[in-house]
Amino acid sequence: MRRSFLRLVSRRLAAAAPGLAGVVVVTFCLMRALPGDPAAYFAGNAATKEAIEQVRVKLGLDKSLPEQFVIYVRDLARANLGQSVTTGQPVRAEMLARLPASLELTLTALLLAVAVALPAGVLAATRPGSWVDQVVRVLTTAGVSLPTFFTGILLVYVFYYLLGWAPAPTGRLDLLFPTPPRVTGFYLADSLIAGDFETFRACLRQLALPAVTMALFVMAPLARMTRASMLGALGSDFIRTARASGLSSRTVLWTYGFRNAMLPVVTTLGMILSFMLGANVLVEKVFAWPGIGSFALESLLASDYAPVQGFILIMATLYVLLNLAIDVLYGAIDPRVRIEA
Repeated sequence: MRRSFLRLVSRRLAAAAPGLAGVVVVTFCLMRALPGDPAAYFAGNAATKEAIEQVRVKLGLDKSLPEQFVIYVRDLARANLGQSVTTGQPVRAEMLARLPASLELTLTALLLAVAVALPAGVLAATRPGSWVDQVVRVLTTAGVSLPTFFTGILLVYVFYYLLGWAPAPTGRLDLLFPTPPRVTGFYLADSLIAGDFETFRACLRQLALPAVTMALFVMAPLARMTRASMLGALGSDFIRTARASGLSSRTVLWTYGFRNAMLPVVTTLGMILSFMLGANVLVEKVFAWPGIGSFALESLLASDYAPVQGFILIMATLYVLLNLAIDVLYGAIDPRVRIEA
C-alpha cells in the first residue's frame, strides 16, 4: 500500500512538472507583453531620459528577453522571486507574510460552504421534488448567480452600514486589538494559542463577512453536485440490495450511498478550491483584506512584474499540491484507485 501511494505521488508530480514549466514561460512572456513602460512609471512623470534609463538598468529591462528569462529561471531555482519595486521588499517575504491571510479566508469559506452544502445536497436528494428540494435549488441558483464583489458590498451595506452588527471592512483585525503573536500566521489559531479569546472573537467578527461572501458563491455548485451524485447512488442496484438485506436507513444512506457519491463531490470540491485561491482577489479588495490576491492586483496596476509572477507561480504550485491531495483522498474513499496506481 505504501509503495502504491509513493508511486501515485511520484507519477502525479512528474506529470505536473511540464505544466509548471509552461506556467513559468507563459507568465514571463505575458508580463513583458503588458502595455506601458515600468521604468518610466517608476521614474515618475518628470523624469529625464537618463533617469528612466537608470531605472531600466536597475530593473534589468535593458537586457534582451532571452537574457531576462535565463536570469528569471536562475533566480527561481534559488527560491528568489525577485524584488517588488512598489514596496522595496523581496517578493518572497511579501508573499510569505500575506499568504496566511489568503489561506485563512479561503479555508474558512470552504469549511463553511462544505458544512452547509453537503447536508443540503443530501437532504434534497432524499426528498426529490419536495419543498426542501425546491428551496435548495433556488438558494443554489441565487448563490452562483451573484458575483462575489456584489455579494460582499451588499453584506457590508446591510450588516455594517444599516444594522451595525459587523465591524468595518478594514482588514483582518480592528486597530483597537493587538496582533496575536505569529505562530501559524492564522490570526484565529494564533490568538487561541496565545489564550487571547477577546482577540479571537475580534478576528472571527472581521472574518465572518468575507468568508460568508466566498462561501455563498461556492456553496451552489457543491450542493448541486452532492444532490446529483446522491440521486444517482440512491437509485443504484447495490442500494436496493442493501435495503432488501434489512440494513437500517442510516447505514444505507451514509455508509453505502454517501460514500459512493463522494468521488464526483471531491472532484468538484477540488475545482472549487482551485477557483477560490484565485478568485479571492475581489473579496480581498472589498474587505481590505491584506492577502496575496490584493497585493498582486495592486502590483499589476503598477506594472510591477515580480509580485504578479510570484502570485501566479504560487497559485500554480498550490493547484498542483491540491490535485495531489485530491488523488490521495480518492485512494482513501475508493481503494481501487490505489490499486490502479
